[in-house]
Amino acid sequence: MRLAGKIAIVTGAGSGFGEGIANTFAREGARVVVNDLNAEAGERVASAIRVAGGDAHFVHADVSNGDSVAKLLGATLARYGDLHIVVNNAGTTHKNKPLLQITEDEFDRVMAVNVKSIYWTAHHIVPHFRERGGGVFVNVASTAGIRPRPGLVWYNASKGAVITASKAMAAELGPDKIRVNCVNPVMGATGLIE
Repeated sequence: MRLAGKIAIVTGAGSGFGEGIANTFAREGARVVVNDLNAEAGERVASAIRVAGGDAHFVHADVSNGDSVAKLLGATLARYGDLHIVVNNAGTTHKNKPLLQITEDEFDRVMAVNVKSIYWTAHHIVPHFRERGGGVFVNVASTAGIRPRPGLVWYNASKGAVITASKAMAAELGPDKIRVNCVNPVMGATGLIE
């Protein structure tokens, strides 16, 4: 029970990596706020955690929107009274195609979900972590941010931004006892492959 007594938000936890992270955190003793845009999927994951003996609560929020992230934090504090860990897992991509074929809407969506979401969680949650004396961000990037490949130029760029932002956040927030880590998974059998 390495996370006993900890309260964690896992974004994009209705499926894929996020679901696995939420389940693992709960199994290790954390109380987990399952966040997703898909309410049915998020409720399913939270319910499965509770059935398995864990403590989980679903909160619908769009992490690319500042007001929505503020409500996510508020709902977490209302439910559990504190927050120790944020896993910025929510992510999206565009179809594999040449960079000039990506529309502005596709580009904006990838950057909003993959990068701006981290801006918003930092904006709203860093003050809480500073007040409580510390906290943890785990940002999920991708090997695409280290080893970019053709056809995914703007996705690669978004994950490179997550890696760089994570390093800079760690340097800036370390004195506040706020730890920032970044993980770079390879492609997994999740809904994003389709």
